[in-house]
Amino acid sequence: MEKLSILLGKSVQKVTRLRGNGGSALPGLVIERTNPKFVRNILSKLPYGVVVVSGTNGKTTTTKIVTELLEAEGLKVFTNKTGSNFVRGVISAILKNIKLSGKFDYDIAVLELDEAHAVKFCEVVPINYALLLNVQRDQLDRFGEIDHTAELLQKVAENAQKAVVLNREDPRVGKIKAKHKVFFGLSDTLLKKFPSDDNLLDKADIHSSTQPALVTLEKLNGQKASYHIKTSDYQTNLTLKGIYNAYNAAGALALVSTILPETDSANFVQTLSKVESAFGRGEVFKINDAEVEILLVKNPSAFQLSLASFVDDEHDYMIAINDNIADGHDISWLWNVDFKALPSVKMVSGIRATDMALRLKYDDVKVEKIEENLETAVDKFATANKKPKRIFTTYTAMLEIRKIISGKSLL
Repeated sequence: MEKLSILLGKSVQKVTRLRGNGGSALPGLVIERTNPKFVRNILSKLPYGVVVVSGTNGKTTTTKIVTELLEAEGLKVFTNKTGSNFVRGVISAILKNIKLSGKFDYDIAVLELDEAHAVKFCEVVPINYALLLNVQRDQLDRFGEIDHTAELLQKVAENAQKAVVLNREDPRVGKIKAKHKVFFGLSDTLLKKFPSDDNLLDKADIHSSTQPALVTLEKLNGQKASYHIKTSDYQTNLTLKGIYNAYNAAGALALVSTILPETDSANFVQTLSKVESAFGRGEVFKINDAEVEILLVKNPSAFQLSLASFVDDEHDYMIAINDNIADGHDISWLWNVDFKALPSVKMVSGIRATDMALRLKYDDVKVEKIEENLETAVDKFATANKKPKRIFTTYTAMLEIRKIISGKSLL
């Protein structure tokens, strides 16, 4: 049955490519309908099983970190690099990597899945490990209030057969129940730099958890991070940018240390130092002799941490806000972000450019230009001068901006 499904799926993939739809999930949909047990039968044979990485912020980069840490230790890792959250998307990724003979030459699957789709995936495929990062207000028009999102992650945790790795400092994730829990956390000195959704603007009530953590981010000074792993301390210079990625890396370290407990932690830390940001997250392009960096922001916490990491007097800033389905139609979350750190904003763009400009006005942040058309806005912003630039952008605006910049970039 599997060989027939593979042949059918690869045939559909070939047709979709010929029609110019190379990223189509149609092959996965066809197999999902004709052979519902396909993905379960393929992934259940992997020696180290299946890992699900979920939560509101940081899934893509954290999945990339976990994948690279495991690959450095010799494991062959299957992952959904396109970030497709549907079971059919995972099936399509399998079809691209499986032989017609049925040979699927991997040791472990590490899959990025959003909260709702992770639950659906676990109903179809048994998982061995789950890494649950955080619960924050993101696309509330899709998932509802954050307590419901936490309930979704609880269901994922209940399906993890070997271990669940939890963010100790997130008030909702830290309370998730599971048979075998592993925590990653922060030192007391760093807690206020990583507010949860409940204390985003008021950090007075942030307290440390007493739950022991397998991995703790102890110190962070620029790109230099200090981690406590098991019983030892390690320091490394990170290629990853942003304070949130330093903490996501702690979750990744806790997960791989659980999967490969006999591996020297120094190996993981050495590999971590070389891991770069994922697609569209901290990518740097060069236009007109000026560097342009793209920074994805999807919700108040992500935006606040990006502002804490990437605002200085050396850069020009642009903000692009869309409200398409993939972004979430509700952009009221912008009012939960404190923008006062911004010296000024040279350009505001996207579908909701005027709303963003209004929000900045309430924080007394000067906006020099408003241009809803992204291509026009990027062209004016990127070529204005040779000063380094940063663009804070929502997801669909990021995809469009990246396409626009790629046509101009010299890097």
